[in-house]
Amino acid sequence: MNRYHFVGIKGTGMSPLAQILNDMNNEVRGSDVEKAFFTEEALNRKGIEILPFDPENITEGQIVVQGNAFTDDHPEVVRARELGLTIYKYYEFLGELADHYTSVAITGSHGKTSTTGLLAHVMRGIEPTSFLIGDGTGEGVEDSKNFVFEACEYKRHFLYYRPDYAIMTNIDFDHSDYFSGLDDVIDAFQEMAKQVKKGIIACGDDENLQHIQANVPIVYYGFGAHNDFRAENVESTDRGTTFDVFLRDDFYGTFRIPGYGNHSVLNALAVIATCDYENLPKELVKDRLETFNGVKRRFSESTLGNQVLVDDYAHHPREISATVEAARKKYAGREVVAVFQPHTYTRLKSFMDDFAASLAEADAVYLCDIFGSAREQEGTVTIEDLQSRIEGANVLKRGGTQVLRAHDNAVLLFMGAGDIQTYQREYEEIVRQEA
Repeated sequence: MNRYHFVGIKGTGMSPLAQILNDMNNEVRGSDVEKAFFTEEALNRKGIEILPFDPENITEGQIVVQGNAFTDDHPEVVRARELGLTIYKYYEFLGELADHYTSVAITGSHGKTSTTGLLAHVMRGIEPTSFLIGDGTGEGVEDSKNFVFEACEYKRHFLYYRPDYAIMTNIDFDHSDYFSGLDDVIDAFQEMAKQVKKGIIACGDDENLQHIQANVPIVYYGFGAHNDFRAENVESTDRGTTFDVFLRDDFYGTFRIPGYGNHSVLNALAVIATCDYENLPKELVKDRLETFNGVKRRFSESTLGNQVLVDDYAHHPREISATVEAARKKYAGREVVAVFQPHTYTRLKSFMDDFAASLAEADAVYLCDIFGSAREQEGTVTIEDLQSRIEGANVLKRGGTQVLRAHDNAVLLFMGAGDIQTYQREYEEIVRQEA
């Protein structure tokens, strides 16, 4: 048994990694800011101690795991160095952990978390599987054969991983505070592809993935006729989405998923292809796909009177479009209202017109103040800059969410990677008090 201390334990990757090590009978604790995050719920449930930051948290005999958001001059990291402790960056530790299993890294500019959650759900119902999902969920299973984990491209952190398999959902320009442009992102994915040991499962509908080179076989999935695994006859029902799968020119099977939208079908195809590559029984895969309840903050639904409230992590124009599409397919005929909080000034500035176009796909738009990052300067753009590009858009201030009551029988999409949930909670409380 080892003793671990996590610097920044509430991170979306740090929290599940701490849970995995705790499940494997290690002594685990960590520190973070006092502000509440959804990622700490599972930590509390598993009895993992969360402390305020303090150099005194660092003691002899610990192994320290340093969150990606924390620099080497953080007081706890400095103290660990003074004591001569072993210190891992998050991505370094994750890479070493994955080497002990048949590992599947799920990467891509969009859809990583949902696809990781879906694959983990399917595989763990068939074989012992540990997993790390970027929604703060992780589990270390005794005698695991497989390890399914989310692999983020930001700052090329996924180059610390050498997985057996990689699912690549798409390549798009994001993280404009680090990547210089789309070609830089493509180069990073190309480099990652060269490190995969057994096979790559890639979305063949994504033009940028069609040109990826690798030292292992690449299996393509998608809607296009050129894909190895192809979806046809897609239908939305009140129970989800059904579709037929063809393996090249041969009928492979009919599948059903509880989710909606083309992106949900693509995620399922990636999982189907991966499981086929590992020779997992098709019928068991079918059964597990039908029982997936989703991951945190990915089209997480609740009802409030006649309204449907959706909490979603969408923070890129392509993700907003996918969320609006899913709402329209599941709740055909109902008004779709976008309540969006931009995440980082840098991303908003880089994709201003794209954000405007994707949000305009909703019937009504409310914009919340920008949620900035510690790694950037404020003031480069304002929320009014985005508002001016969307006809009829409103700026939603804290304390003023009652205006959403006007959208009776609507689907309200609360989207963003910051603290958009606080707006939703405020609105829910106002409605309950008025009831």
